[in-house]
Amino acid sequence: MNPVVLSTSWVYRVGWALPAAQRVYAAFFLYAFSLGGLFPRMGEMQQRMGVGEGALGLALIGTACGTMVSLTWGHALIERVGYRRCLLWLLPATAVWYALASWVTAPWMLFAVLLPAGVGVGALEIVVNVEADRVEHGLGRRIMNRAHGFWSLGFFAAGMVGAGSAWLGISPQAQLSATVPLVGLATLLLLGRFAPSHPRPQLAGAAMAPRFARPTRAIWWLVCLTFSAMVMEGASIDWSSIYIRDVFGEAPFVAGLAVATGALAQACARFVADHFVERYSPLAVARVMLLLLGLGVLVVFAALHPAVSLLGFALMGAGTSAIFPLA
Repeated sequence: MNPVVLSTSWVYRVGWALPAAQRVYAAFFLYAFSLGGLFPRMGEMQQRMGVGEGALGLALIGTACGTMVSLTWGHALIERVGYRRCLLWLLPATAVWYALASWVTAPWMLFAVLLPAGVGVGALEIVVNVEADRVEHGLGRRIMNRAHGFWSLGFFAAGMVGAGSAWLGISPQAQLSATVPLVGLATLLLLGRFAPSHPRPQLAGAAMAPRFARPTRAIWWLVCLTFSAMVMEGASIDWSSIYIRDVFGEAPFVAGLAVATGALAQACARFVADHFVERYSPLAVARVMLLLLGLGVLVVFAALHPAVSLLGFALMGAGTSAIFPLA
């Protein structure tokens, strides 16, 4: 056993032995739930710091910066530490960082807390997506969209908890602090006996992967395809609650519903996307998703009532559902 990492062997005696696909679904759900509770309370966080949208937006870049670091350079360390240890430690740690974010009083503090949170988020992205790909290959059927559906379902659950906490008058600090032990316990029960799947077999004569892989033309096309979906998904997650508050003057509960509505529509679309991909082809599904995304943006932009705006966020959620998993 590597002495530089903490042992988690004792955890094998805790929790349920789930089938491979179900443990992937559990990992995606907990990953989203551990970070999703902050965004329905973003308007209250902004008021606590007393800053405008520009300063808040710069602070929120901390997560993206941390994620880019781990996605770009973290793979070797993840392989060394092991997927199992990454899941068992990073899921509760992510909940801790987002709970700490609810206590900050200045944008620079929020950026400083979200930066390491983003590093953990990027590492979890690698682990759960690679594991889903391996399990999908082993089963011989698509589960990627369904796995991401459980991510959206976890985000929806966190959004509803946030909206409900706002309605009950529970502070963001109390809500997110309570998330930490909940995520920790659920991680032990659902993933305590997690064992990574075997990697996909390498093709005969395949060369060793370079340290830096130059993007091919096909990869650049995938980047362009997913760019709009990722931008609008991030905008909906980060800003929908503030948009509902500022444009329509709604209470934090209704503002929080905007986050949950988009996540629920995204989850529903992802749960059925694999069927349509197999029937109509990935390209056809991606085109429909982009049309739904564009329609959702227009509805949100033109909405004169919060209910119509929520419909727009639902269309945006459905529109962003399958594009990233397909890519």
